[in-house]
Amino acid sequence: MCEKRSCIERGGDPAYFAHRGKRVIDMAPKKTILVVEDEGDLGELIHYNLEREGYVCRHVLDGSDALKEVHRSLPDLIVLDRMLPKKAGDEVAGELRRDPNTADIPIIMLTAKVEESDELVGFALGADDYIRKPFSMKLLLARVAAILRRKSLNVPEKDSFTAGPISLNSKRHEVKVEGVDVSMTTTEFGILKALMAAQGQVLDRIQLIDKVLGADVVVTDRTIDVHISSLRKKLGHASRWIQTIRGVGYVFRPPQ
Repeated sequence: MCEKRSCIERGGDPAYFAHRGKRVIDMAPKKTILVVEDEGDLGELIHYNLEREGYVCRHVLDGSDALKEVHRSLPDLIVLDRMLPKKAGDEVAGELRRDPNTADIPIIMLTAKVEESDELVGFALGADDYIRKPFSMKLLLARVAAILRRKSLNVPEKDSFTAGPISLNSKRHEVKVEGVDVSMTTTEFGILKALMAAQGQVLDRIQLIDKVLGADVVVTDRTIDVHISSLRKKLGHASRWIQTIRGVGYVFRPPQ
């Protein structure tokens, strides 16, 4: 197993994140993350940085305790080392995926193995992401945030939505305002659908970018603002249903 600092680049130093802690804690949801890492120092460092980002973090040292901890209280995400005592990470992942109660919990696997075949095995076992040691703490934190964002947007897929004067049908790629067809671009349609599907939940610009354009697309926040402006013009008086929450994002709900 690696030494505490050999697995982490300089970005993982707790001092590096000290100036960021308050801003992130104020904004991040209190999601629970279970860290399963038998190297105590590394596990504690991951634990420290996750909590600095505003997450609730639990840490166990072996695979058997990991399963007990999951069933005691379901986490929102698991950071799972593959090489563990008592029960290997592969076995833990397999058991979690076979259990309907835990099958949907996202798993990020950590490993010192570098062969591509090992990575493919990890994904075959149901890992949502796979990070090789040594790794950057900044990378781990970014992957955690991205997976939790995607999970928060995984609302049941519906073909149609109706609210107030607006109706949307995904199969026909159709939007109507008071029964009149409104022509939209694919991006405008995707934004409107994401907002309506959120059922009153506020979505920030990053969530809208990930949901509509994809997590790997690099655009500025201003891109979403421009599309929202165009969407509002096309909706006319019904645009009042798309409301701006200053400093946060957008929400679809009845106008006041």
